[in-house]
Amino acid sequence: MPSDINKRPYSSKVVDGSDRAPNRSMLRAVGFEDEDFQKPLVGIASTWSMVTPCNMHIDELARESGKGVDEAEGKSVIFGTITVSDGISMGTKGMRYSLVSREVIADSIETVMGAEGFDGLVAIGGCDKNMPGCMMAIARLNRPAVFVYGGTILPGVHREKPVDIVSVFEAVGQHAGNNLSCEELKEIESCAIPGPGSCGGMYTANTMASAIEAMGMSLPNSSAQLAVGEEKREDCTKAGKAVMAMIESGIRPRDIMTRQAFENAITVTIALGGSTNAVLHLLAIANTAGVPLTIDDFSEIGKRVPVVCDLKPSGKYNMAHFSRIGGLTPLLKMLLDAGLLHGDCLTVTGKTMAENLAEVGPYADDQDVVYPIDQPIKKDSHLRILRGNLAEEGAVAKISGKEGLQFSGKAIVYESEEDALQGILSGDVQAGHVVVVRYEGPKGGPGMREMLAPTSAVMGKGLGKTVALITDGRFSGGSHGFVVGHITPEAATGGLIGLVENGDPITIDAESNEINLNISDEEIAKRRQNWKQPPPAATRGTLAKYAKLVSSASEGAVTDADLYPGADPVTI
Repeated sequence: MPSDINKRPYSSKVVDGSDRAPNRSMLRAVGFEDEDFQKPLVGIASTWSMVTPCNMHIDELARESGKGVDEAEGKSVIFGTITVSDGISMGTKGMRYSLVSREVIADSIETVMGAEGFDGLVAIGGCDKNMPGCMMAIARLNRPAVFVYGGTILPGVHREKPVDIVSVFEAVGQHAGNNLSCEELKEIESCAIPGPGSCGGMYTANTMASAIEAMGMSLPNSSAQLAVGEEKREDCTKAGKAVMAMIESGIRPRDIMTRQAFENAITVTIALGGSTNAVLHLLAIANTAGVPLTIDDFSEIGKRVPVVCDLKPSGKYNMAHFSRIGGLTPLLKMLLDAGLLHGDCLTVTGKTMAENLAEVGPYADDQDVVYPIDQPIKKDSHLRILRGNLAEEGAVAKISGKEGLQFSGKAIVYESEEDALQGILSGDVQAGHVVVVRYEGPKGGPGMREMLAPTSAVMGKGLGKTVALITDGRFSGGSHGFVVGHITPEAATGGLIGLVENGDPITIDAESNEINLNISDEEIAKRRQNWKQPPPAATRGTLAKYAKLVSSASEGAVTDADLYPGADPVTI
């Protein structure tokens, strides 16, 4: 039993027979019995919503986790938090709220847990920002907790080929290039999303779920399960029981979320060929947990970790295929045996990573989803941290190698994602261009929108190897091609990307990890004198608060990093 059970607002401890009675009376109305006031109370944070298929089934999963808590002699209390649909808001002004939702999710879970004094937490996420939002709340609270991934979607099928949400975005580009009819575009749009679950490739949701499992904060293979089916329901029930065991043993999240655990998360992200958003989110979670981590750590780890998984968007397969061959645990075992993982890291099972993997066998010989460590798809990381005069504080590139390792071209500048998309679809963007999309950073957007529509249009029009795109915004995990995002300093704070003009020569080098605007220092100084900071895009409400508080993308774009500089994270 938790040592502070008698300090909770719903405790059964009554000094004079009346002091806690109103508190208990409120809980009787939601189903508490006398014995429940003596039990550990576990909050089940549900991101259920009908605004996106990623989360439409999570109400059922929350009930399964609650069942696991109750069967382990705890008392579960389900509560809700928000989600927004990246896929639906993509390419619109609504996408400004996507990254903001990560902070709202973290704040709301913290708020409920702090107000109600729950002893433990199971957090269940589906869409992209759910995962890091839940993990940031878990790190802040530092109460026994397990994260559960809502699971991946089954692929759609179009003319006997698998399709997903990125197929739709790329089909728009093919249609604009007169390579796809209206009828076939409608066919793809109608069948790409067949039911519940997160987008099917190694996009942001699947990347972050895998990284969190590698960090030790999910049960084995929670990240590599279909959204529908008994396996995922069992995962949820076991998570409820696992958090009760953590309460009993005194294991807390920051015992698990060590520097070595974050290194494991980065290693797995690279091996999977995961999303650039993992850089942003892992930095944010580490910041919240008080773990020193910088964007340069991704470069150092990336030097020794190969890409071995042939997963979309750059590869052939999606997460459903990966799940069928055994999921994440055989990959973790491969990496551990190769000396690339820290096997002594503690996990939510109460065992170390190595102990969890002791009985895990290898993938079958006849699969081609995961390559051997010594025969990789790419010998080092696809995630490149670039620096140069265009990104003095760093930028993040996703270079699979299929699009080449260097690019030089002439800038074609757009002040928003919408303008860039129109320029690509209309044919203004030509081979040899570096598309510059600016004022889309955390402060400038505000909200750091993802450029999935422009990058998909580039690929759909067949320009993936002849056009690069750079931005102070970010990319969907579904983006691929020669793309560089998270450019810092961003345009809205005076970064050099705000001074680029049409026709300027730009070079991107993923071997030397540089990105540079090739004009003279004198010309840069002249332009800087003439630059004026634009007025804020939002002056009231959620977006305005976010823009006022948010840190640089190179620091994870968090909203509470520098409120009390130098202070250690405080357990809530």
